[in-house]
Amino acid sequence: MIETQELVAGYGPVNVLQKVSIKVQPKEIVAVIGPNGAGKSTLLKTLVGLIEPRLGTIRYDGKPITGITPEKALLLGLALVPEGRGILSGLTVYENLLIGAYVEKNKKIISERISDVYARFPVLAERSNQIAVTLSGGEQQQLAIARALMSAPKMLMLDEPSLGLAPNLVQKVMDLLCDLRADGITVLLVEQNITQALAISDRVYVMSTGKILFEGPSAKFIGKNEELEQAYLGGVS
Repeated sequence: MIETQELVAGYGPVNVLQKVSIKVQPKEIVAVIGPNGAGKSTLLKTLVGLIEPRLGTIRYDGKPITGITPEKALLLGLALVPEGRGILSGLTVYENLLIGAYVEKNKKIISERISDVYARFPVLAERSNQIAVTLSGGEQQQLAIARALMSAPKMLMLDEPSLGLAPNLVQKVMDLLCDLRADGITVLLVEQNITQALAISDRVYVMSTGKILFEGPSAKFIGKNEELEQAYLGGVS
């Protein structure tokens, strides 16, 4: 699905990603965990074209997409749910969803997608005309994911979707990601909740100081939260 080779990217004079190589197969949930400042968000932004890589390559479905624009990434089926959700708080739920489908010009297809996300997120159907800022935190997170789904992505990337949510709402989000995988959508999940990330993912990458420390099947690391935290807080030489 998507693969990077020795990816280097950053801001100004700083290289945040230090030769990062990852691979995500179709219909997987792959988690990326690590401390704040590890480069996890930078990785997602680079994959969808919000940051231009300085070195290395990105391939999607076997084809090079290094340096792709965000709009082109969306057209190819790559969608990002950013940290902080990024919803347009002054617009209604319905208007936010329409913005999620801005690259689609066929009104019938847009209408069908809205019906699909309302079926998946009944609370959003109930709040269709409600201003987004008045939604609860959990509802706003559902809206952020629903808006990304309006582009009919093949691969959904999420940056800290559990941030600020109560435990019961976190579980609902994680259950939703499992449902999306069952529907054939590939998921790349950046998450600080190690327990939840390992519970739903097929594989995991552990990052620190812009590098991949290690990776493997998620089941291998379940119950080893303390060891993982010690490893990535210690960084790499």
